[in-house]
Amino acid sequence: MRGVMNAYGRAMLSQLHGKILLLSAIPFVLSLVVWGLVLWFAAQPLLDWLQGWFFELELFNYTTPWLEKIGLTVLKSVLPPLLAMLLLLPLMILTSLIFINLAAMPVIVNHVGSRHYPHLVKKQGGSMFKGLVKALSLFLLFIVIWFCMLPLYIVPPLAIVASALLWGWLTSRVMSYDALSDHASAEEIALLQHEKRWQLLAIGVMSGAAGSLPSIVWIGGAVLAVALFPFLVAASVWLYVLIFIFTGLWFEYYCLEALSQLRARTEAAAVNPITTVESTQP
Repeated sequence: MRGVMNAYGRAMLSQLHGKILLLSAIPFVLSLVVWGLVLWFAAQPLLDWLQGWFFELELFNYTTPWLEKIGLTVLKSVLPPLLAMLLLLPLMILTSLIFINLAAMPVIVNHVGSRHYPHLVKKQGGSMFKGLVKALSLFLLFIVIWFCMLPLYIVPPLAIVASALLWGWLTSRVMSYDALSDHASAEEIALLQHEKRWQLLAIGVMSGAAGSLPSIVWIGGAVLAVALFPFLVAASVWLYVLIFIFTGLWFEYYCLEALSQLRARTEAAAVNPITTVESTQP
């Protein structure tokens, strides 16, 4: 795990770089425009639909005694708005991830690659289009799992663990591909994603723990969250953008270092194959 922590330290330093700090403004503004329009036209209809759904199915008759039993009586008056927030969270994550892929990752790849790994030959094994398709396909599965785990949010510690694992899986697959697509060949991308799968998952899970915080804050201050819904959405989008940019930097440093080591081993094996074979034998 030394490589993971080394990459973490380098990503932390790069996060404070002026260009990277300014970079967060582009995805944030794009996401804010999209969600401003969505909330303007769809927020009230969604809340009305959920409220009507609760009355029509008489769900309050079931949820109110249950919430009182587990000591969360404060949530009974804000349950439909709170559910609306949790339903919108995956879409916020999706828009942030898409805009990071389009606007931030190319800059992050160039920033890290040109400053710290200029010796790595760019083999262009991936592309932005393939990365976007991959992200969308994985996100469809992410949404299904997210909806299935919504009941866990009544127990915030369980929700944090589940969210972190889910984020870890998503980001380890999406961002490792983006981090390698410029410099690695298709074969190198597949090999490193398999060979370093646990390290990549660890980076994703640690980043995912931070990514789950906005939703936990919504649960912890449910009444205030409903009252300040538009401002909370803006703050959440901003947090997701910052977290995704840092995660992108973390993956970039780790993946390019792993690629550099892989090529060094490959070149050593090509120069002296006999010694390499003997050294791998017990």
